[in-house]
Amino acid sequence: MSNPFMLTALLIGNFIIGTSVVAPAGILNELSDGLDVTIREASYLIAFGSAVLCIGSPLMSWLTGRLDRRLAMAGAMLIIAVCHIVSAFVSTFVALFAMRMVMLLAAAFFTPQAASIAGIAAAPEKRAGAIAFVFIGWSFAIALGVPIATALASRFGWPAAYLAIGFAAAVSFLLLATALPSHFKTPPVDLQAWASLFRSRDILLLLLITAIVACAQYMILTFIAPLLVLLGNSDADGISIAIGLFGITGIIGSVTAARIVGPVGPFTTSLIFAGAIAIGMCIWSAGAQIYAAMLTGVLIWGIGFSAINSLQQARLVLAAPALSAGAVALNTSVLYIGQAIGSLIGGVLFDRGHYLSIGYLATAVMVASLGVLLMTRPHNADVSAGV
Repeated sequence: MSNPFMLTALLIGNFIIGTSVVAPAGILNELSDGLDVTIREASYLIAFGSAVLCIGSPLMSWLTGRLDRRLAMAGAMLIIAVCHIVSAFVSTFVALFAMRMVMLLAAAFFTPQAASIAGIAAAPEKRAGAIAFVFIGWSFAIALGVPIATALASRFGWPAAYLAIGFAAAVSFLLLATALPSHFKTPPVDLQAWASLFRSRDILLLLLITAIVACAQYMILTFIAPLLVLLGNSDADGISIAIGLFGITGIIGSVTAARIVGPVGPFTTSLIFAGAIAIGMCIWSAGAQIYAAMLTGVLIWGIGFSAINSLQQARLVLAAPALSAGAVALNTSVLYIGQAIGSLIGGVLFDRGHYLSIGYLATAVMVASLGVLLMTRPHNADVSAGV
């Protein structure tokens, strides 16, 4: 049932979702100036948005479980398009915040369902690769979407960035409405399925890894633009270059992960790309106040940024194929819990002027995630082939 057009449409949809979720991190300075709020207050768009995504992911998966996937996925993207276009015309932070929360409810539904659809539609031996493929959209979001939004905001104001995302989402809506088959449904997730997931040690460990990795990354990523200015003496173009290169190496990492996950195995592949994140964040922290060193850290970190999430999704689908929709929704939920915690911790440190400490603490948390990842190491060849 899987076809390249459908997978590509899901990839583009994830590009829109990734850009929508991360874009405020690249334009915090413009949002702060344009809406007359502090950097920390502007960061609430990410921190509190992550909380909405956390709650919304399993909730929306449950509420829409019996809907046709084409209708649900295209409808979610249409809501995202409308919310961004309307947001471009609001004049207060409160109004922008409210529109973003509505938009993120739709975004919360999309990403886990994209993974579930890709996993169900693909042949069993190609599931991990199909899921990794659709998550390349997140890498493109960092490589293209967020830098373009940053460039537009720095030159024409933050509303221009929101308009661009809104119109791109409208195009994605049309692609999804065309590419997804009608009357296609994923298995609904009932209360018994949720209970089964929470009783599984393997599932819970995988979810914990996702939360810790997200927490570590978003301590820095939420404030990457102002940190590059304050520590790296960068300007708007330097920020766009750093985020763009971060995304380019993310694409390389995601494509590589999709290619090697079959022969190498999901666990080993996950260890490789999580290690890249830890090394990159360590270089960022040690090289703070030198733009070139921070950029080097960003390049290495980016290799694992999107790949590790797609690998986590793939491991969950392989660990519980019959409960894949629920497992992926929970993974998305804890991902955003991690993002919210990381953003809030980073916000406290940023507000107190502890700019260097953000990187060092984030690196320590990332190293801790590697310890948890090692706890999921398979003990025999049959399990290794699966998770």
